[in-house]
Amino acid sequence: MAKRGGFPGGAMPGNMSNLMKQAQRMQRQMEEGQKALETKEFSAKTGGGAVEAVVNGKKELLRLNLAEDIVDPEDIETLQDAILAAVNEALRQADEASSEMMGRMTGGLGGLPF
Repeated sequence: MAKRGGFPGGAMPGNMSNLMKQAQRMQRQMEEGQKALETKEFSAKTGGGAVEAVVNGKKELLRLNLAEDIVDPEDIETLQDAILAAVNEALRQADEASSEMMGRMTGGLGGLPF
């Protein structure tokens, strides 16, 4: 009478072993991609180029450049709006790059058996 369940000799079948190797390789690639993304800079300008925000892939604001003509003490709201728009756009670019990287890394997962 044959045993049920398990693998003969306790070894994993070849395709399970290959699956584990692929998962480990993908994990290394994702870690490398994340490190590269964290050092990448994303820049956005608003107000006709008068405000520039630069963020990195860790979503940290690195630089905020303001042209002198955007600074008007009588109209601080325009400056505030321009800063918010530039920072938010730069952060959106960082998010988009992160999503694209993850999509490339996990694109082949659709065929997994679970």
